[in-house]
Order: sequence, then structure tokens, then C-alpha cells
Amino acid sequence: MPGAETFRVAAETYDRHVGRYAPALGSALIEFAGIEPGMRALDVGCGPGALTAQLAQRLEAANVFGAEPSEPFAEACRERVGVEVVTAPAEALPFEDGAFDASLSQLVVNFMSDARAGVREMARVTRPGGVVASCVWDYAGEMTLLRAFWDAAREVDRERAAAADEGVVMRWCGEGELGELWQAAGLSDVRTGALVVSAAYAQFDDLWAPLPTGIAPSGAFCKSLDAAGRAALREAYRRRLDVGDGPFELSARAWAAAGTVS
Repeated sequence: MPGAETFRVAAETYDRHVGRYAPALGSALIEFAGIEPGMRALDVGCGPGALTAQLAQRLEAANVFGAEPSEPFAEACRERVGVEVVTAPAEALPFEDGAFDASLSQLVVNFMSDARAGVREMARVTRPGGVVASCVWDYAGEMTLLRAFWDAAREVDRERAAAADEGVVMRWCGEGELGELWQAAGLSDVRTGALVVSAAYAQFDDLWAPLPTGIAPSGAFCKSLDAAGRAALREAYRRRLDVGDGPFELSARAWAAAGTVS
């Protein structure tokens, strides 16, 4: 899974980075997908369990399962949510055909080694008439946290940042692209939309602190810089976000797609 190795960190570190948006995004994805009580659902690439927890709240934990290739994240999800989580990638889900009423994934498609195979697997383990739904960040546009980061990174090291910019290298991050993938996977009644959420920060250091640990592609770029480079990146990033020393909020847009298993 390209870039997946950058998520093999403590769950708390993920929580302080993009995981800060995950509970609200999970709730929005569940509404978009039309998940109703009584359904049996799978969270593919569940991470530390933000979407899983939202599913468990709506469906009860006994009706929710997770799949996650990072064992630290899988264990965190088990402990936090109390559901069964298998350590497995999206492309090889260890479940029988039609085992679920719905299969969802949040911010995972772009980190699958083979997105088409991953979505086909999600469809395989979902019963005919069931729903497959996902969302991905609008990296190139209105995911403010990451768009501002990569724009700042280009000021520090233009060539390396351009080669790592998620708005450039992620295949499925433009409006409508996830829907094209869903159709290619054979799903019917495909619909797409935008999910917009926000996250609050106590101050800029609250946002910055996870990045030098190497979390996510953005953190990996930050960690690769020397001390002077990181200081320059920090200053450019803060300037682009135009935030002071007090609390602030950032909005984030994700593109979503949902389809029915034929």
C-alpha cells in the first residue's frame, strides 16, 4: 500500500493529525451511504476506529466488523470500539461472499495497492442489493490542512514537494473520480457527493506537533527535512493558514461515492 507505512504509528498520533476530522467525517459518510439500524457492516481500512465507532453506535458493536493492515491501528480499534477486527488489506478480505449489508471505507482508497481490486473485494463481501461507500480527501482543493501544507512545502523544496504532493500523486482525489472507480468495479446506482467537516485546534503548535513524527505522507516529508528546513516549513505553513496564537478551526472537504451491489 503506497504511503501506508507512514501510518504505522501510535493511534494517538493519528488522532492528532487527520484523525481529528475522522469522527465527524464518519458520521457524514454513514448518512451519505444510507446506513440503517439492523444492518451488518464492514469498515475496510478501519484505522484506530473512528468510522467503526460511528457504525457501532448506529448498528450495535455485534453488527460491525473491521479490516485493517496496520496491526497497531487494528488493536487500537479493537480496544476502543470492542468489535472484531481482522488484520488484512482491502484487496484480500477474509470474509465470505455477501457477508455484509454494507462495506465502507474512509480515507483508504488512495492507499490501496490496487484500488480496483480493493473496491471489488468490498463489493464481493457485500450482499446483492447492499451498499459499498467510501470517501477520500479533496487533496488538491478544499482539504485545508493538507492543501496548505503542500503549498508551504513547495516553498521549502519545490521539486521534492511537487513529487510528494497528495493533490498530485493521489489517483482518486478529484470530483467524480471515485464514482468512476465505483462504476468500473461493477457497482450500480452510483452516486457521488461532497462531505465537509471541520476540526478545532488550541493553537498552531497543536496542529504542527504530529508532523515531525512522520505521520502520513505530509509528516514523512516534514521528518525528512533537516532542522532548518523544518523551521522554514513551519513558518511557511503557519503563514499560509493565516492563524495566530489562539484557537482556530479548519474545514476539510472529502469526495464520497456510494453504489449498490448488483
